[in-house]
Amino acid sequence: MREARKARGISLRALATDTGISASLLSQVENGKSQPSVSTLYALVSRLQVSLDELLGLQVGKPSQPPEPQDGDAAPVGLRGPDVVIQRAADNPALDMDNGVRWERLASFDNGLVDALLVTYRSGASSSVEGTLMRHGGFEYAYLLEGSLTLVLAFDRYELRAGDSFCFDSTRPHLYVNQGQETARGLWYVVGRNSEQDTRERLADLLDRALAGTDAGPANVVEVFRRLEEQRAASGR
Repeated sequence: MREARKARGISLRALATDTGISASLLSQVENGKSQPSVSTLYALVSRLQVSLDELLGLQVGKPSQPPEPQDGDAAPVGLRGPDVVIQRAADNPALDMDNGVRWERLASFDNGLVDALLVTYRSGASSSVEGTLMRHGGFEYAYLLEGSLTLVLAFDRYELRAGDSFCFDSTRPHLYVNQGQETARGLWYVVGRNSEQDTRERLADLLDRALAGTDAGPANVVEVFRRLEEQRAASGR
């Protein structure tokens, strides 16, 4: 994160002011002496326009090949290519944040369109230590695998349980809190975090064509992702 800030010519104090945190906290985060909350992390990476892969220190745009199989190996640990990405559970890059929140990055292509995450909130954990609502670019789609979670979305409050799914525009102020006694874990897909306006325009185009009757419209979220990626590839964006 410090390298990204310096590469963009932003001073530590200016970045702290832009993201609403203290310069001392930012310094501790950059030096690995403090873990940011989810809301602080989103504010920082959004301001610096850093991808999740870059944040995790992974190579971006350079497909990795599986290692040569050794005697006794049942299968390669992973495979990344133009058409498929296989990522073993033990290889999930992870981020542990303040207040008991953990992100594990799931398999995804290096196009920056989707952040695919396995998210864990321990009992009492919250996306913001201060209880403030966060907002960022893109759209969130999620499915709660286990436990319970409270979603505060602007002035509304929703109690979510295992098996519930939800989605919303991430520019709306929101907050997650685990007020239950059990750990909450779910799958999150954040679409278009780094290209908010571009994603909005392409989603609007899909909707316009569906309403005009010239297109049947996407049948599910997977179809939405596929069509957005086709549009991105066709436009070169």
